[in-house]
Amino acid sequence: MKKIKPAWILAVVAILLALGLLWHFGYKRLRMAAYPMKYPQLVEKYAKQNNLQPALVFAVIRCESSFNPNAVSSIGALGLMQITPDTFQWEQSKLHEKAALTADALYDPETNIRYGTALLAQLTTEFTVSETALAAYHAGPSKVKKWLADSSYSHDHLRLYYIPFADTRAYVRKVIATEQIYLDLYQ
Repeated sequence: MKKIKPAWILAVVAILLALGLLWHFGYKRLRMAAYPMKYPQLVEKYAKQNNLQPALVFAVIRCESSFNPNAVSSIGALGLMQITPDTFQWEQSKLHEKAALTADALYDPETNIRYGTALLAQLTTEFTVSETALAAYHAGPSKVKKWLADSSYSHDHLRLYYIPFADTRAYVRKVIATEQIYLDLYQ
């Protein structure tokens, strides 16, 4: 029987360790490419202004538009944070804007992030539980208020233990999971 020399063992261990490090850092780089931090100055500025975590704003943008400022949904929501023209008009009145902007302004990343974070902050204040606020962002506050009032969906009028719309249910889970990925990658 041949004896294995210690130098060979050390070389194999060193190679395995190097491969492990390359895999780890390559994997993180791939995840960072899949979960980018585009428009970081705007996200940071408006997240701070609206008392939101930047990771949440990045998660909403990634889930809503995949960072495409020209995105248009099947219901006519526009831009990075997918705001409908009606919601945009309502939000402008809430912020007491002097000159009303047209819906085309939602294609501008700064305008979209500014109004999207203001809306998300208002919903977070109104609904207090982040999952409920995200459900309201996706399905609308009127629907969420009805769900909270229904004991089939909420026992405490704060949390939705069941979201009746499958797409909203999936959206809330996706945003929360995406927010956690942003926290893990960048914090």
